Amino acid sequence: MMSWLGAAILSAATLGLINIIDSHLLSKRMPSLGSYLVPVGIANLIGGLVIFLLYPPPANLSSGQISVALASGISRTIAIIIILRALQNNEVSKIVPVTNIYPIFVAIFAIPILGEILRGVQWIAILITTAGAMLIFSNIDRGLPKARPGKTFPLLIIASLLIAVANIAGKFALDYISPWNLYTITTFCMAGTFFLLFLRFKIFRELGHLKRPVVTMSLLAGNETLVLLSMVLFFWAMDRGFVSLVSAIASTMPAFVFIYVIIISRVSPILMEWHMKRETIVLRSISIAMIVGGIALIYLY
Repeated sequence: MMSWLGAAILSAATLGLINIIDSHLLSKRMPSLGSYLVPVGIANLIGGLVIFLLYPPPANLSSGQISVALASGISRTIAIIIILRALQNNEVSKIVPVTNIYPIFVAIFAIPILGEILRGVQWIAILITTAGAMLIFSNIDRGLPKARPGKTFPLLIIASLLIAVANIAGKFALDYISPWNLYTITTFCMAGTFFLLFLRFKIFRELGHLKRPVVTMSLLAGNETLVLLSMVLFFWAMDRGFVSLVSAIASTMPAFVFIYVIIISRVSPILMEWHMKRETIVLRSISIAMIVGGIALIYLY
């Protein structure tokens, strides 16, 4: 049976592919963020209903228990919207390093709230893994990482805190519901929020003028299937391991994005805009080595 460590790594690997498809859809195929998130909300609603019917939640849940699960879903949804908004106006190299500090917040929150006790070497592993993930998208054209994303920076810190809150609340909720139930609640939160913020007549007009709509919607549907897999794996790992350690492993997603970009750019011009100098490749190779080393420490200790 798969361990929580393997599930967390597989979740991060799947999320890396999801991010590449997200980026392609947002930048190449969808006219606006709303025209992207409304179909995503529909897909989430359908997927959530199917999972709800297959894995109904326990009948004796209290309002407080439901509220904690809802808090996890809403926090994660707001964080996703903030990050996607930021990606519309900033390079990914400015966004990923800031948002990827959330495992530090999770580790700090998990001690008083969940009673998790980490050894010194586990703290080192979290710091090494997180630092490696943050360095993946650093830009060293002038020998230094690019400046932080100006006015967007406080919002990205808030997004990182919201992800940490979502993970802590999710871990608490998993004491009385299954990973499938948490997925259902999270997708309902996402669908409801996306519809509330973006469901407008002009969005349907934009969707009606999509180029190659069948291909675009098929790609979106496939991507949301990967989202289901990634989220359930992550919640399954979180249910069985320390949320601080699972979050640190999940933050390695940028490493998988980097690897996928290298592979895809060899066979397709779709990602040729990702130019990388020799120095950049060296830095990112070091980053991946840090990530592997951090995961190895987590596994060994």
